[in-house]
This record gives sequence, C-alpha cells and structure tokens, in this order.
Amino acid sequence: MIRVLKAFFPAVLLAYVVASLFATQTVLANLGDLGVPVPMAVRLEASLHDLMGMTAYLLLILLAFVLAMPVAAGLVRAHRAPGSRLFWFTLAGFSGMLALHLIMREVLGIWVVAAAREWDGLLLQCLAGALGGWLFAVISKARPASA
Repeated sequence: MIRVLKAFFPAVLLAYVVASLFATQTVLANLGDLGVPVPMAVRLEASLHDLMGMTAYLLLILLAFVLAMPVAAGLVRAHRAPGSRLFWFTLAGFSGMLALHLIMREVLGIWVVAAAREWDGLLLQCLAGALGGWLFAVISKARPASA
C-alpha cells in the first residue's frame, strides 16, 4: 500500500505540472496566432503563475486518478500480459483526464480549462494524464526481493 501511495502522488503531480504547462502554452500560442506578441519572459511568468494558481485543477486531477488507477489495477490483474501494466495505467491516466474534462463540460456547461476547448488542447491535457499514469506504473511496480 505504501508503494502505491509513493507512486500515486508523484504521478498526480507530474500530470498536473504537465497539464498546467500545456494549458498555459496552448492559450499563449492561440494569442500568438491572433498576432499578439508573447515574449519568452511572459511565457515563463504565465507558466509559473498558472502552476501556483491552478490548485483546484490539481485536486480535480487527483480525483480523476483516484477513480482511474484502481480500474487500471483491476485490468492489470485481469490481463496478465507483458507490458500490460504500462499500457493500462497510461491508458487510465489518459482516460481519467478525458473523462474529467468532458464531465466538467457537461456538468458546468463550460470548458474549465480553456485550452481543452479545441481537440489539440484536449489531447494535450490527456497526454499529461497519460504521462502521470505511466509514472505511476513505473514507480508502483513491485520490486523483486533482494537476497
């Protein structure tokens, strides 16, 4: 259980950091497409601001992972195949983020993370979840007992 918890929180944190950075940079890229100049200093400042300010999003990602990772663990147990841990946990992270955004859109009637309004931004958010799921699979893998 401790092994799982030691993997869970870094996985959620990685998903959050990557999702936050993707969201910020997607919005800034959209501004650039409109002809608004966005210097590197502004990109860095906005990224740091969003990392520190989107803590509610961190909690939502935590909730998505709380729901998705046990499902993946059950699928890992059911499908004992080489590499299946990486596949199922990565897919769970991706799917958890997708479900999070789609559910928030349906319940609240808005895209809570502006970058997720377009397909490319939504897929980047899901990629962040997939990276978190991948990290969970890597860290939580049972280590063989040393003799």
